[in-house]
Amino acid sequence: MSTVPYVRRSAGTETELPRVVVPSGEPLVSVIVPALNEARNLPHVLARLPEVDEVILVDGGSTDDTVGVARRLMPGIRVVTQNRRGKGNALACGFAAATGDILVMIDADGSTDPKEIPSFIAALRAGADFAKGTRFTGPGGSADITRLRRAGNKCLSMLVNTMFRTGYSDLCYGYNAFWARHLDVFGLDSTSPAPAGGDGRLWGDGFEIETLLNLRAARARLKIVEVPSFEQARIHGESNLNAMTDGIRVLRTIAREWPRRRSAERIAKGARAERAAGRAR
Repeated sequence: MSTVPYVRRSAGTETELPRVVVPSGEPLVSVIVPALNEARNLPHVLARLPEVDEVILVDGGSTDDTVGVARRLMPGIRVVTQNRRGKGNALACGFAAATGDILVMIDADGSTDPKEIPSFIAALRAGADFAKGTRFTGPGGSADITRLRRAGNKCLSMLVNTMFRTGYSDLCYGYNAFWARHLDVFGLDSTSPAPAGGDGRLWGDGFEIETLLNLRAARARLKIVEVPSFEQARIHGESNLNAMTDGIRVLRTIAREWPRRRSAERIAKGARAERAAGRAR
């Protein structure tokens, strides 16, 4: 038997909630929450979390009380400080620190509903390798996306589906979960220092991380299942997302990942031919 390694407190109170014991053999779930100056949003987000085995807050150098609020609301929460800048780097650092069998990524601004986590876990336990959130199928939706971003997302999804032979309905959404055993296929860098020049980010450190994960999951031929999700509007503060500049980064990500996809296909084809030749002998 394993116990949840922290005790959640009700938002705004000092009342401890009872520990929950999960049956032996159940997959352990780690939730990674990248955060930069989200002190006002964390009470809402953390209060809606279902019982999981580990919550990791990845702080991006907040100048407000983000870390203090998180620790007061959830004693035992693990706090990791990212080593570069950007959401992608925060997730890479959080994934590297996680100890669970299932890794779930949610946002700290209240846009991704933590109460949907069981749906992602159910998809993985039913056989998926990568559970990909989508706002554009079934009961999914968004109270936040603009017409420009919706149109851009649709065009980018169609481009990727043609180039990578995928069936994605929502390319640029950051609510995903996957089995930790597949972490290596994403090739994320959580150790290199920030480069001296430019904006201090390596490729994959920005919002392009969402596209990067989707493309590399497809390239690795993981079993991908889309999970309908409803995106809420950010509760407090302003988003760091820029539709134009981040859209360009997504396009560059697609262009950079395309040759790798072709190379992976050639390797897989050669391996199949070699196996066939071996059976013929």
